[in-house]
Amino acid sequence: MPSRQRFATVLTLLVLFLASGFVDAQDRPIVLKASTVLDGKGKILHNTIIVVKGGKIARLGGAAPQGAITYDLTGMTVTPGWIDAHVHPTWHFDVNGHLAGENEPKEQTILAAAANSWKMLAAGFTTVQSLGSPLDKDLRDAIDRLGLPGPRILTSLEPISGKGEATGTPEELRAMVQQRTKDGADVIKIFASGSIRQGGKPTFSQDQLNAICGEAKKLGLRAVVHAYGPTVRMASLAGCTEVEHGLYASDDDLRFLAEQGTYFDPQAGLIIQNYLDNKAHYLGAPFFTEESFTIMEKALPEDQELFRRAIATPGLKVVFGTDAVAGAHGRNAEEFLYRVQTCGQDPMAALVSANSLGAEALGLQNRIGSIAPGLEADIIALDGDPLKDITAVRRVVFVMKGGKVFVNQTATRGR
Repeated sequence: MPSRQRFATVLTLLVLFLASGFVDAQDRPIVLKASTVLDGKGKILHNTIIVVKGGKIARLGGAAPQGAITYDLTGMTVTPGWIDAHVHPTWHFDVNGHLAGENEPKEQTILAAAANSWKMLAAGFTTVQSLGSPLDKDLRDAIDRLGLPGPRILTSLEPISGKGEATGTPEELRAMVQQRTKDGADVIKIFASGSIRQGGKPTFSQDQLNAICGEAKKLGLRAVVHAYGPTVRMASLAGCTEVEHGLYASDDDLRFLAEQGTYFDPQAGLIIQNYLDNKAHYLGAPFFTEESFTIMEKALPEDQELFRRAIATPGLKVVFGTDAVAGAHGRNAEEFLYRVQTCGQDPMAALVSANSLGAEALGLQNRIGSIAPGLEADIIALDGDPLKDITAVRRVVFVMKGGKVFVNQTATRGR
């Protein structure tokens, strides 16, 4: 059997097995009874119902429709499903406990990616942006079309990487953007700096970034840029949509992002702490040396200081992204704790960054990110109040995506 056919067969069997266990109300309306609702835009609603019909939010309040399936979420905190603007679901540890490499059979990689996707959905993340892997396309489509349990995935497919100013003429780079568009990418990912483990130096010139981001905008795609230091301002100047990481950016650079309306996705702790906690699993993989772990230990407090400066910059749109890799999937919400407890972000602002602001950054504000009529019924419930105790984000007890219930650990089951 050809590899591609085996790949599709594995996904189909996985879909049939997993999808059978989740509640799909089909044409029956669903009522969620809630005492506390965070609407995703910074407002709190009390003692209301959310009526879901056809996978979307039909209305809030009023009388429950006859024949509805009812879930009692009173005593919990109900919010829109979270959005993680930066994940890598294909990253995982292999059977030997080491970071899986490129030589692993693709069928095995996609199974691990499907498992990671389920972990993220069960943890309350109903939409993620993968930046990126060509295998994401099959995973995205299996979730969208076949019902594989997982978050809604937007993918860059293969990122566009630079290795210096001699790499790629503007015409060649525009052609790369065009090819990724034809291949079905939802967003263009650009590696415009090396990793911090490699010094984070710029890998593209201003003209090259202008060509990539300009072509993406022309084709109706967003452009997300892995950038450190001077590349942060370069990416914003090129009209790119969002800057990832941003370590070594100056206060002037952050103000420039705010003035340009560029979304910013710094990480406050999960990604580096995950590397450090899983050092034995990563050590020996490409670019993961003893020296690189020393660099990451130094970078962790620097990342956190950058985050503090970012949220203190007036008008800067700081979104929620974890850069989740092997060991972090399903633990994405730990990033909230770093942002609130370690870096001092207001809890409501942290949650909004993963709701309406995150949806806006993805260009999906008319579909997801808020609890409002007409939007997708991506709704979760927490055991606790995250505005008083941010650790409540660890206790996700109910997950609905597109009107379908995937997790229900509440005391009162749906009727």
